[in-house]
Amino acid sequence: MIRAYKFLMRPTVGQAIALGEMLRDHCSLYNGALQERRDAYRHVSKTSIKYGQQSGQLKDIRAFDPDRQGRWSFSSQQATLRRLDKAFAAFFRRVKSGDTPGYPRFRGMNWFDTVDFPKDGDGCRWDATPHDPVTRVRLQGVGHVKVHQHRPVVGRVKTVSVKREGRKWFVVLTAEQDQPEPLPATGSVVGIDMGIANFLADSNGTFVPNPRHGPANANRLAAAQQALSKFPRVRRDKRTANHRRAVEKVAKLHGKVRRQRLDHAHKTALGLVREHDFIAHENLTIRNMVKTVAPKPDPEQPGSFLPNGATAKTGLNRSISDAGWGVFLTILTSKAESAGREVIAVDPRNTSRRCPECGHTAKENRPTQDKFHCVACGHLAHADTVGAVNVLRAGLVRREPQPA
Repeated sequence: MIRAYKFLMRPTVGQAIALGEMLRDHCSLYNGALQERRDAYRHVSKTSIKYGQQSGQLKDIRAFDPDRQGRWSFSSQQATLRRLDKAFAAFFRRVKSGDTPGYPRFRGMNWFDTVDFPKDGDGCRWDATPHDPVTRVRLQGVGHVKVHQHRPVVGRVKTVSVKREGRKWFVVLTAEQDQPEPLPATGSVVGIDMGIANFLADSNGTFVPNPRHGPANANRLAAAQQALSKFPRVRRDKRTANHRRAVEKVAKLHGKVRRQRLDHAHKTALGLVREHDFIAHENLTIRNMVKTVAPKPDPEQPGSFLPNGATAKTGLNRSISDAGWGVFLTILTSKAESAGREVIAVDPRNTSRRCPECGHTAKENRPTQDKFHCVACGHLAHADTVGAVNVLRAGLVRREPQPA
């Protein structure tokens, strides 16, 4: 199996400058390759340029600009071109499926923050000597950079990536390792229901409160963004020191909220994996759940629109995004795989409207957000707990082998 590790780098002043130049030059390569594809399609009778053609030009590009493009790893530049190729592949896939296409865009320096090295030893080298207290990673064009390795790396390192977050630099490793020993069986099964009022409710009647990290930091973030909005729009090289500090403050607050969400997701997922052998959850299509409401034209007054509940839907979308269900489910699946647990996603339709006692399904069974009262048999319970029970039952049905 493949596991990822993320460590804080501690570059010197000169190394930090070189890392910034590496990002700048890879960003320039990405944008140049994108411009070439656009020009070829627009001006050369809709010609499509593929990754193989652009990768074949790298040798000439490096020879033409040895001070910028020639000093970096050839394989990392190929990885940057592959990233662009994947963006175009995703664009065409969305076009064919009828989704919003989202044509690949040019990247500014603030939006290009990662350089990938596809193979350890090719332009980079992870150097973690067992008896050396200092861990380093060697990067072509940068040198040996100290790394704060807070835990050992198990397995053989496959890829290395350098990532910038604000003023901090991180190295991300992927290591190939054997399947770890599964956790001891507990004999427990559980279903979970994701929500807004509570982060999740399980089929045993337990609730995990929603930490609401976004609203908790909303005031400080709003003040930082308001301070940033007072600066006029100018080119990057003409921005003042106060403007840069305002940008960094906003990014720092967003980073704090992101880390808080990840920490909560990891701890909640770890608790479920340690306590249960089987976990069933709703197969949520979060992208569709956070779509904006379509406007309602007023047929009697052309150019006017009827109320469509857009304000309430915007608040709901913000709460769903703040809860971070997608991140949590991804982490839960990964931890369950490592621990030898089983996770199954089930259809979420009517899970909170179906009575677990008599099976009656009706919209009237859920009169309020948190109350379930069956109109057929009178069963009374918390709506989220009822949903979790039905999710567990549906998961156990999927778990059982189907007859031939």
